[in-house]
Amino acid sequence: MIQKGLIVKITGGFYYVESSERIYESKARGIFRKRNNSPVVGDYVDINIPDDDSYCSIEKIYDRKNFIVRPPLANIDNLMIVSSVVEPYINTYIIDKMVAVATDKDIHPIVVITKSDLSQCDEYVKIYKNSGIECYSFSSVTGEGLEDIKKALKDKITAFSGNSGVGKSTLINSLFPELSLETGVISEKLGRGKHTTRTVELFKKHGGYISDTPGFSSVDIDRYELIRKERLQYCFPEFEKYLGKCRFKTCMHTVEKDCAVLDALSKGNIEKSRHDSYVRMFNEVKDIKDWQIK
Repeated sequence: MIQKGLIVKITGGFYYVESSERIYESKARGIFRKRNNSPVVGDYVDINIPDDDSYCSIEKIYDRKNFIVRPPLANIDNLMIVSSVVEPYINTYIIDKMVAVATDKDIHPIVVITKSDLSQCDEYVKIYKNSGIECYSFSSVTGEGLEDIKKALKDKITAFSGNSGVGKSTLINSLFPELSLETGVISEKLGRGKHTTRTVELFKKHGGYISDTPGFSSVDIDRYELIRKERLQYCFPEFEKYLGKCRFKTCMHTVEKDCAVLDALSKGNIEKSRHDSYVRMFNEVKDIKDWQIK
């Protein structure tokens, strides 16, 4: 019998597929590996369920609407980008890079700034909301922002990302205490967090699914998720209304004359930190050839 399902976990060469309110332990046919298209968590697949007690087999992988390389994860609706305002201090460039990657992959970015009980987050929340990006401040001490963040997860597949020590696991634990994910502890000596999450798994929560994404940090974005220079301008939603209005059709919105984006920046209609991140990202990829981008 063939049934459609969703891969929610992969471990030890076995694929755990949710279908019709059950989890089926499955194997993948060798043809996928030969085609260099192995199934990943988040894939919708057809599985063949035998009449006996033998393993189910994955027969088909449906087309993916998006995919991140590391960790391998497909068909994401939201990318929740978690950053702390202090301990460690916020890095808007890392946030902006993650937002751009999400936007490029047609994933809805949501920025969450944690530890608002230790320092004010209003300035940063304003930057992202002014840029057309959903953004919340969160405190695990006061519970600020928790209910609004939870609403954003409703009926969606949401991946959580963020560098070590920013409180990503603490946020997930606060949203869904029953998951009891291990919380990272800041190393005072090193000034960074110890990475505690090691596997990718979809957990069925709040009408949708959530997943932590170990490895999906600024380092791995630099390595695996480069954006072509021509596409980068479309990954900053606040640029949209100005694109096509520059003097030169080839304008890249960095230093050119009569640039509508730079004019909006000078008038305060585009946040300076956001444009600074755009220019930095553009300079990183401007000389990279297409064949160099995986």
